[in-house]
Amino acid sequence: MQKQSIAEAAFKLTLRDFEQAAERISKDVIVTPLLPYNLPDRQLALKAECLQELGSFKIRAGANAIETASDEDLLKGVVTASAGNFGQGVAKAAQNRGLPVHVIVPDTAAKVKVKALKDLGATVTTVPFSDWWNVMMTRSAGVDGFFIHPVAELEVIIGNGGIGLEIFTQCPEVEVIIVPFGGGGMISGIALAMKALGKTPKIIACEIESSTPLKAAKKQGKPVKVEERIIKNLIKEDFIPVISPLGLNEKKEVFNINADIAAGALAKNLKSRRLLLMTDVEGVYDKNKKLITEIKASEAEELIYNETISEGMIPKIRTCIDSLDNGVRAVVIIDGRKPHSILFELFSDKGSGTLIRK
Repeated sequence: MQKQSIAEAAFKLTLRDFEQAAERISKDVIVTPLLPYNLPDRQLALKAECLQELGSFKIRAGANAIETASDEDLLKGVVTASAGNFGQGVAKAAQNRGLPVHVIVPDTAAKVKVKALKDLGATVTTVPFSDWWNVMMTRSAGVDGFFIHPVAELEVIIGNGGIGLEIFTQCPEVEVIIVPFGGGGMISGIALAMKALGKTPKIIACEIESSTPLKAAKKQGKPVKVEERIIKNLIKEDFIPVISPLGLNEKKEVFNINADIAAGALAKNLKSRRLLLMTDVEGVYDKNKKLITEIKASEAEELIYNETISEGMIPKIRTCIDSLDNGVRAVVIIDGRKPHSILFELFSDKGSGTLIRK
C-alpha cells in the first residue's frame, strides 16, 4: 500500500488528534494568554507564545514529535536540523525525557542560539548553509538518531495546532488570525485545528520579504507580468500558440510555473471570455461522485473547505476563481480524455464538464 503524503494525512486529522496532542505535551508547555492590543477601529489580541519556557512556540512541536515516537525510534536519541529555535524546542523536550539530541545548524546561525542549544545539552554540528538545506530537503543528517523535521512532519504540525485550540477557547468569536509563516509548520497546525473545530476564521500568513521559504515559494512561480504582445501577434496571423509554462525573473533565471496558474494568468491578461482547463476526470464531482455541470465560484470555495474538492483539483479551482475575479466571464473544467471535448464545449448547447461562473 502506498504511503499517504503529509498533506493527505493532515486533511484527515480530527479534533481528537489535536486534543490528544495538547494532553501529551501539557507538562512541556503552558497555555499562553491572549493579550489585548486594541486600535481605535478594531479589536486585536496577541497570542503570547513568548511566555513559553524557551520564549518560543517551538517546544510544542518538538515535544509532540518525541512523545509520539516509539521507544525503538528513540534508542539512539533525536536529530534535527535548525537555525536555532526549533532545535531548542527539540533539545528541551529531549532533555525533559533524558534523551540525547544532535542538532545540525547552518553556518549562518546566530552564535547566541548555538550557545543556547549547547546549554540544553545538545550536540551541535555546524555545516555550510547549502549542506544544512540539503539535510532539510533529504532528511539525511549523516548521524544516528530519530530525525525530526522542523516543518514537514505531521506530529510537528499537530503539536503546533494546540495554539489554534487555545485561541478558539480564549476567543470563540475570532474572525481573523495573522500568523508568521516561517517554514509553514505553525500556520498549518493552526489552520487544521480550526478546520477540526469546524471554524472558518480568515487565516493570513505574514513574513519578511527576505525569508528563505517565501523566496522559494516565489521561485515556484506565480506570474507577475505576462508578455501578451507576442501571443496576440501569433493569433493575429492565424497561429495557435502552444505555450510552455516557464517564466523569467528580473535576473533572467528560468522557473517552472504550475500550468493551470499560467493558463489563468494568460486568460486574465488577454481578457478572455472563457478559460478551458483540461484534466483527466469529467469535471468537478459532488460528495456522491456525481458530475457538477454548473457551479458558482462561492460554491466552489465551500466545496474546497468541506473537502469535496481535494488534491490536484484545488489549484485548478483556485485558478478558476482568480480568473473570474479578474474579468474572465466563465471557466470550464473538462475531460481531456474525451474525444473532441473542446469542440463539444464550444459548439454544443449542453456543453461539457463543469462550468464555473462568478
